[in-house]
Amino acid sequence: MTTDEGVASFSPDQLRAMRDEFQRFLLEYQFGLREVETKLGILRDEFLQMHDYNPIEHVSSRVKTADSLVEKVIRKGVEPSFDAIRAAITDIAGIRVTTSFTKDAYRLFDLLTAQDDITIRAVKDYIAEPKDNGYKSLHVIVEVPVFLSTGRVAVAVEVQFRTIAMDFWASLEHKIYYKYAGVVPDGLLTELKDAADSAALLDARMERLHGQLHGPGAGPIRAV
Repeated sequence: MTTDEGVASFSPDQLRAMRDEFQRFLLEYQFGLREVETKLGILRDEFLQMHDYNPIEHVSSRVKTADSLVEKVIRKGVEPSFDAIRAAITDIAGIRVTTSFTKDAYRLFDLLTAQDDITIRAVKDYIAEPKDNGYKSLHVIVEVPVFLSTGRVAVAVEVQFRTIAMDFWASLEHKIYYKYAGVVPDGLLTELKDAADSAALLDARMERLHGQLHGPGAGPIRAV
């Protein structure tokens, strides 16, 4: 309802209903994360049991907070409806998969996205084509089915694959941009780019050593 002054006013019951609806909306993404995490966990365990090798060093995940999501909706000018938010914002749920080697990032990408209940919505390969600042990571937006009491829901989840070196660099870059509120001195930007180049060389060198140890069969399975 609207007051005489033109300001929206809601009863306590209306506010509780809005809160509950928003919580249900975010719950879909928590369940979507759980589905993808389970798939990655199965792949990890299979590699360990059958190949005595773990391509996954670390997995971290998060669902955007309500405040963060509202801020992004406003910043992007998205219509404030759940259908519009689902369509326009694809990183509400996110998983980061850290691997030892670049080939493992591509291998896990291939294995995850080949599953018949996974739908690819978008791919950005910043490993093959790094950003100008040196950022490297393989990003994919997937849709995974979540079965609720109300029926099936297709949930978008952003999955990022990167090596330990790429992840270390990205973490440092984030801290620097946060410290300088986005206005980073040119000299520091140059050093960051140099560090990214050094990280890429380290990845290549370690992968060559790994290949020498395990033979040519350890080469990457490239994404298509």
